[in-house]
Amino acid sequence: MPSQSPEQQQPWQTSFPTSSFYSVLDVSPHKNNDQPSLSQTTKITRKPYCGYEQQTLSKREQVEQESLLAAIQWPKPPDDKIAFLQSTDPVHSDFVIVKPRGFFKVGDQLEVLVRMKDFQGKPKQYGGDYLQARIHSPLLKAGATGRIVDCHNGLYKVFFTLLWPGEVKVSVTLVHPSEAIQVLLRLREERPDRVYFKSSFKSGRYSETTECNVCLPGDLPVCNFTDLYTGEPWFCYKPRKLSCASRISHNHRMVWVGSMDRAEDPTVSPSGYYYEDHWRPRTHWIHHFNKSDDISKCLQGKVIHLFGDSTIRQWFEYLTSVPFESIIELRYIANELNGIVGGRNTVVAITIWSHFSTFPVEVYIRRLRNIRRSVIQLLDRSPKTLIIIRTANVQELGPEVSLFNSDWYSLQLDSVMRKMFSGIAVHFVDAWEMSLAHYLPHNLHPKEVIVRNQIDAFLSYVCPLQT
Repeated sequence: MPSQSPEQQQPWQTSFPTSSFYSVLDVSPHKNNDQPSLSQTTKITRKPYCGYEQQTLSKREQVEQESLLAAIQWPKPPDDKIAFLQSTDPVHSDFVIVKPRGFFKVGDQLEVLVRMKDFQGKPKQYGGDYLQARIHSPLLKAGATGRIVDCHNGLYKVFFTLLWPGEVKVSVTLVHPSEAIQVLLRLREERPDRVYFKSSFKSGRYSETTECNVCLPGDLPVCNFTDLYTGEPWFCYKPRKLSCASRISHNHRMVWVGSMDRAEDPTVSPSGYYYEDHWRPRTHWIHHFNKSDDISKCLQGKVIHLFGDSTIRQWFEYLTSVPFESIIELRYIANELNGIVGGRNTVVAITIWSHFSTFPVEVYIRRLRNIRRSVIQLLDRSPKTLIIIRTANVQELGPEVSLFNSDWYSLQLDSVMRKMFSGIAVHFVDAWEMSLAHYLPHNLHPKEVIVRNQIDAFLSYVCPLQT
């Protein structure tokens, strides 16, 4: 089992002090079209990781993996050795509103130009900084995210769609300078063991505990617990006196599962916004389930399967505040999906991201490939089955968490997940934007008001409004 949670890792500094820049403008009611999106793909080569160089990929899988890795490739500084004073400084950096005017209309596009400078006050000449941006109106409890474009010269364009009337504040935050991103990249590729797992082995009154992972360094004897169906590798160092069969507890990237008996356009940016603390998606209607009776009525006769990490466990805990029979077990998601009959009253919700941030992306791609295969097979045999994926979310980033669960790691995994499930009959609950756009501090486990809006989005797929 994990020896420590992501919030309790060894101290290490990956980021410089973050800073937010603000501007205020006035918006009057009007309507406009959605903004365009930009993308760029280049081919890259990567060093294989541990046992994963032995995995056999079909030509199609290899092409997909190369495409996914290229899509999340991050700009690098021109020199591997950058002096601290030449790194990005949020205090000297600023932004300006492009083409400012007295007032804007609802639906207008607002463009902001961010100008990065180093600790000497000199303009940066290259990109690669990780920024987060949002507009918000505190009195209205309204907020939305912005789309950021790296110009690769120290300048960044941020595009916002103005979605409600009133005074609007613009906030841009430097999460990690480009120089720190390179450290995160190196750690992900070279030190996946900075988070470790343990299993217990017991025979009679004697017990031992050993370290486990998808691969283990050194030449010590190991126990091979690779899953027979999915081929997902998992190894533990062999106990000194006990057999591998004596294992009694483990965590080999198994997932938390809860069960209870009872297609939007992904290119739209932002996918939604808050107004009066209620999430409003821009591509479909959402119903707010304000009473437990409303939730009970929606879930009546449904079989709900929740698969994932502790972030979807929040859904389970929220829903089971209403009395329903529930079960918690540890299983591989792909294997569990293969055992589901499915049908119009079957709902499957999945999230898988926060425990994979310390591993090379190939590890995550392989896990998603197995899950995706099982999702497609489930939909083939039961097309009426409803599949919903909860995306990653932003979180508080102290110096410790940045090393293990940085938002930048999560952003990369989330991008991979969305691409791998595009074109499949699944729905997304955009937990990323729902956490980033909200006024509450970022948290790995968002506060109840955000979870409630996630549940509203989830249940609106389960029980859509009749039109």
